[in-house]
Amino acid sequence: MTDGSDNLARNKTDFQKRLADWYDSQARDLPWRSQPSLYKTVVSEFMLQQTQVKTVLPYFHRWLESYPDFESLATASEQSVLKSWEGLGYYSRARNLHKLAQEITLLTEIPEDAENWLQFPGIGPYAAAAICSIAFNDPTAVVDGNVVRILARLTADLKTYKNSGEAAKKYRALATALLNEDRPGDHNQAMMELGATLCLKQNPQCLLCPVSEYCEGRIKGIEKELPKFDKTKYESRTVNRAWISGPKGALLYKIPPDAKRMKGLYEIPSLEQLGFSLNGEKPILERKRSITKYRITESFFTYDEKTLNGKLPANCQWVAFSDLEALPFSGPHRRWIEELLSL
Repeated sequence: MTDGSDNLARNKTDFQKRLADWYDSQARDLPWRSQPSLYKTVVSEFMLQQTQVKTVLPYFHRWLESYPDFESLATASEQSVLKSWEGLGYYSRARNLHKLAQEITLLTEIPEDAENWLQFPGIGPYAAAAICSIAFNDPTAVVDGNVVRILARLTADLKTYKNSGEAAKKYRALATALLNEDRPGDHNQAMMELGATLCLKQNPQCLLCPVSEYCEGRIKGIEKELPKFDKTKYESRTVNRAWISGPKGALLYKIPPDAKRMKGLYEIPSLEQLGFSLNGEKPILERKRSITKYRITESFFTYDEKTLNGKLPANCQWVAFSDLEALPFSGPHRRWIEELLSL
């Protein structure tokens, strides 16, 4: 990375100006950028983690209608917060955002630097830098997946990293060195905007890039190969689920508060959760999905209420069909329930 880094260091001022001029003229008109506030910035940064802007936009608008500020979010119930987040995935973000709002409302003074924001739930180095640079002009550089991709290409870095997190640690020093300290929030947003709109993973738009002159990867013709990561090793899993419905409604499982993932959400119970075992039955529905490194096949089997022998399994409850809409589900479970009801 030395040659590329040195070239950027020598031309830092021009690099910053080109990036800033491009951002000022080409930045997308996004709702958290118009009439910006700390609250809007926080909500948008939580929603945008692992999620594309086009997916976030309708959720952001609805969220602001339901919870226009930290105070209204802090006093909301966890179930209503999870319901509002339904379909966005990674539900720990919603719970942490809820907790953060509760903590913020108790403060007499809100910290304005990235280091102190690390104390809040769900706030890591990336979120702290993004929020504080945008909201408070704190000179801390953001390093997310987009920035990693840009810096890897700018420096023609051929090293293979285990994952984006490892690469982000390596690039933090370079990102800090390139930061425009007069406009840190705009600089960080410009870098993320560049990665999201031009320095794309599959098809980089180098002819439109404002800083392509300084891109060693483009000059060497290897920009599409960068950054380099170890290949993900995927694991296959099968989950068998029981669809039990009748006059009482549908039998659902509420994920307990001590669960590692998805706590507080409802789902179609698995056979394991019910203590059932397969005896050669054929599924009435099969669906596939991916979560991180897992490739999951979900199989659904119908059972009669009599199979329960009058006992309600732990964390399970009957839910009237008319009440299903009000409960928080993950996006896939919501879709599967609709499909099962239509069979």
